[in-house]
Amino acid sequence: MSLVAGVDLGGTAVNYTLTTADENFLIDGLCEHPARAREGPAICLQQIADGLRIAADRAGVPLEDIAMVGLDTPGPASSAGVLSERGSTNFVHTDWCGFDIRLGLEQKIGKPVIYLNDGNAGALWGHFALFGAGTSATSVSAIIGTGLGGGVIAEGNVIRGRKGFGGELGHVLIPYQSIAGAEGMKPRCNCGRIGDLESLCSLTAIENSLLPHFLPQYPDHELAKLDDNRKAAKLVRGLAEKGDPLGREIFRVQAHALGLFFDEMINIFDPDALIVGGGAIETTADFQGWFVREIRRGMPSQRAEQLDIPIHIMPDGDTAGARGAAIEALKTARRDGLL
Repeated sequence: MSLVAGVDLGGTAVNYTLTTADENFLIDGLCEHPARAREGPAICLQQIADGLRIAADRAGVPLEDIAMVGLDTPGPASSAGVLSERGSTNFVHTDWCGFDIRLGLEQKIGKPVIYLNDGNAGALWGHFALFGAGTSATSVSAIIGTGLGGGVIAEGNVIRGRKGFGGELGHVLIPYQSIAGAEGMKPRCNCGRIGDLESLCSLTAIENSLLPHFLPQYPDHELAKLDDNRKAAKLVRGLAEKGDPLGREIFRVQAHALGLFFDEMINIFDPDALIVGGGAIETTADFQGWFVREIRRGMPSQRAEQLDIPIHIMPDGDTAGARGAAIEALKTARRDGLL
């Protein structure tokens, strides 16, 4: 039996999945370990290789049956998997600067490896889960985490662009001044832009912009007692889920920012579906439903023909990256005659 693997290398964990040639996933849920990316390429790549054997053992299949591996990581990186010369938040060890992580893993495990950034991998899985393979559908996914990733999928293919920066959705500027409650805010993204989607819709946005903006309006709030803004930001989602007014206000602004962004995507791509994923909405169905309704409320008026565009929550959100990487590897392995 020939298989492909998907490896989702994140900042805190590395997750694995395996699928057969007929798209049958052999691992349900997470198969993950704490990531060791901060310790440099030698240790990290060895960990990935060791984890592949663990995943194969868990699935009850020989490691030798894996024909190709799909790898996804946070960026910035080229479409070929060469990490930024400047390093990044998740690859702080100096040996990562300009490192070809796709080639490095390929040489380590002795198997062909393909590369996607984590946002594109998640977007590909969301598209595949909704539409399957071989369709003409188009989807746009926004994945809300520490930053904001995502991707555009057309006819089953990731839109990569000339240099691999296609689908860098977090850095699309939006008219945030039109969002009720955002008056006077000047949300700055880590990339330096003011008013892009990530600057309003991410955990970093909560820490840097939304919480400092709204918390003074709730002087007796429990978060006002904390002197650590990062710690306070991580508590906002749980509070919002419970109906806390401050938490809901912050997530309302994030949802309306997404509504403005999705309106732009509708007018560019006229997609078949919009998908929202990431840790920010890995919550209860009730909260997810409220958040999607707020996204729609934040959208400008649409043409009558576009009013029925569906907004989906990312299926299997915590495994989306690994599964998307595996789907890309499966497509490539079929094309190259490896399956």
